[in-house]
Amino acid sequence: MEQELYKVAKEDVKKAYQLHEKDTGSAPVQIALLTRRIELLTEHLKANRKDHSSRYGLVKLVSARRKLLDYLRREDEQGYQAIIKKLNLRK
Repeated sequence: MEQELYKVAKEDVKKAYQLHEKDTGSAPVQIALLTRRIELLTEHLKANRKDHSSRYGLVKLVSARRKLLDYLRREDEQGYQAIIKKLNLRK
């Protein structure tokens, strides 16, 4: 059941950040999806402090998001500013 809720949330995130109708993999979409997963994993780690393997996964997700944000900043400064503001991320 939880997996189904995640799938629905994932589709909602994709629709909110798409550049066009069939867009599922552009940088803004990937950043938004990674942000959602990071939020979920952060909540999990608050409840399960000793889950070090999940903490390692969180670090990898944050690193992947940072790389995508750096790419977006290089290629499209306005898009970068928009996604930072929309997702309420620090610069």
